[in-house]
Amino acid sequence: MFHFPLPITDPTWIFFVVLSVILFAPMILERLRIPSIIGMITAGIVIGPHGLHLLERDSSFAIFGKVGLLYIMFLAALEMNIQDVRKQRDKALAYGLISFGIPMCLGVAMNHWLLGYILPASVLMAAMYASHTLITYPTVMRLGISKHRAVNIAVGGTMVAVTLTLFLLAVVGGLYKEGSQGWSGLVLLLLKVGGLALIIVLTFPYIARRFFRRYGDSVLQYIFIMSLVFLGSGMMEIVGMEGILGAFLVGLVLNREIPPGGPLMSHLEFVGNALFIPYFLIGVGMLISISAFTDLGVLTVAAVMILCGTGGKLLGAWVFQQIFRLSASERRLMFGLSSARAAATLAIVLVGYEIILPDGSRLLGDEVLNAAMFLILASCIISSVATDHAARSIALAGEMEAATPPNEANDNIMLALRNPKNVVALAQMALMLRTPNRGSLTAVSVILDDDPDSRAKGQKNLDFAAKTCAAANVRMQTHCRWSVNPVTGISYAAREHEATDILIGLHQKEKITDLFFGRFTEDLVTSVLQQVIIYRSVVPIYTIRRIHIVAPSRGQHDPGFRQWVHRMGIMAQQICARVSVYSRPGTLEAIKKFWTEGKYPVEAEYIEYNSWHDFTSIAHRMRSDHLIAFILAQKGTPWRHNYHNHVPEQLERHFSARSIMVIVPARVGAGSSSSAEFRAGIALEQK
Repeated sequence: MFHFPLPITDPTWIFFVVLSVILFAPMILERLRIPSIIGMITAGIVIGPHGLHLLERDSSFAIFGKVGLLYIMFLAALEMNIQDVRKQRDKALAYGLISFGIPMCLGVAMNHWLLGYILPASVLMAAMYASHTLITYPTVMRLGISKHRAVNIAVGGTMVAVTLTLFLLAVVGGLYKEGSQGWSGLVLLLLKVGGLALIIVLTFPYIARRFFRRYGDSVLQYIFIMSLVFLGSGMMEIVGMEGILGAFLVGLVLNREIPPGGPLMSHLEFVGNALFIPYFLIGVGMLISISAFTDLGVLTVAAVMILCGTGGKLLGAWVFQQIFRLSASERRLMFGLSSARAAATLAIVLVGYEIILPDGSRLLGDEVLNAAMFLILASCIISSVATDHAARSIALAGEMEAATPPNEANDNIMLALRNPKNVVALAQMALMLRTPNRGSLTAVSVILDDDPDSRAKGQKNLDFAAKTCAAANVRMQTHCRWSVNPVTGISYAAREHEATDILIGLHQKEKITDLFFGRFTEDLVTSVLQQVIIYRSVVPIYTIRRIHIVAPSRGQHDPGFRQWVHRMGIMAQQICARVSVYSRPGTLEAIKKFWTEGKYPVEAEYIEYNSWHDFTSIAHRMRSDHLIAFILAQKGTPWRHNYHNHVPEQLERHFSARSIMVIVPARVGAGSSSSAEFRAGIALEQK
């Protein structure tokens, strides 16, 4: 008969219990509509030393808990859409300061004068009210209003509020570290932190780009990024600050280096959400005593926390609305998005709990720790209800322009794979070009009738491309097709799969007499109706920092104009790259209007260009981490210019060592009616 002495001490069974909680808690809580963060903490209370005492809070929870806390801060910064924030940066800065300052001042006064806490404890507790976590952001994405200005302002305000909160936490925590000189050393502490922050900002992105260019293995990339996170955190602790500020800062500076739709981001989120963060939340729950939930003192502190936190955020949203003349729905939406507390609140209460005062007491005691759990639970519920109500009001009122429903517009990029050396680069580019949450990917390998032995090689290419996309949680269909020649096979496959775009690799010249694009590419462009994208990768697409687009004069009249401008906007958004567009005024204005009306967060400069037969000036602006994209019109069209015939020699002369993309827009009648709908409605279709 089995006998398990409690608490469990065997590592195997400890890990089994924790994994069981991580597995079953979300399944149960989803039915009860309880946020998962609350469920994990609750599970920790139940199995911890103050509950059933199945587990002791041993060193494993201390280690995994510290990793999980740093992971939360890192992901919070990494998942912010910096380009969206820049569009409303002035208002976002103002809202961040207002939504931080009002709850902060209100909280310090209430904590110090009403609850009687010392000033440092009052400041830390007020920081819980001033911070917020965007746990309801998926709600606005689901309702299709993620590009609304109120959402952008709230996201930017979150960045400001969280940064100020963590800095405040780091200062207070640093003052109580061993060897601290108190307030007299604050100036020196700030100087050291400023110098370290400058080092991280200047060196970490550069090191990351160099590493990503040389090493493409996903495991190495993941280990490298996590090493930077812990390096930044460790250095921040050395200078006297809390490590969470370092993790958050590393996430901010690496935000542009890790595309949201790429495999690396998928791996970071997977490992964190599957293991480290749940482990941390369960460990937090194990600190909480169930008996404290009936303690009048805890309930009093919790009531003050909830009133100060909710009232401060509500007042901040109202003040901001009056200053910038927003609608009531926008005010409610901003309040809903900025009223939930989770990651930063947990970080604050745990740091304060670990600080031991000279008299042996904790800066934030058990009473505050338990009351903070009430604050998290209540704020998550209030935030969820307020955000859902406000988001539905905005969506139903038509404040957002209607987007093309996914089932009415086909968006399918087809990869034509031939050269094994191009497979990974093409798959990664396809991930960056697809419309997030809607676009589909298909890979085709043509097997010639007179070369049946090439089927194994073709299937290997398809499997490798599918594996690359699967790493980013994107499913790719693969298809081997028999044909008498590659062009015919790809042409028929594009029709069968209703492809809107065909992505191929740039031909590699073997003889001096070979065409720059190659006979295959030339024949394919003249044979298909779909948009053809020709790509050569010199550096990984994730490391591209600027995209240079050379668009033909009068190109806005091309039926395929909307399609290629959409692809360029999506790619710039995915890799967080700046854009330089070269063309005549009419075309530049059309591109700018398209991106503006379609709510594309593209940071672009529009340059009037007339030297169509010499691209030397553009070549001088190119760097190794830039990409040049030429838009070529179909032959025989009014927007086809003579210089298009000389583009191959210009590319060979000026851009031989640079990443290149050449786009030939779709022709009239491309693909099917669904493809036409794609081009007509894609302008407003985002995420």
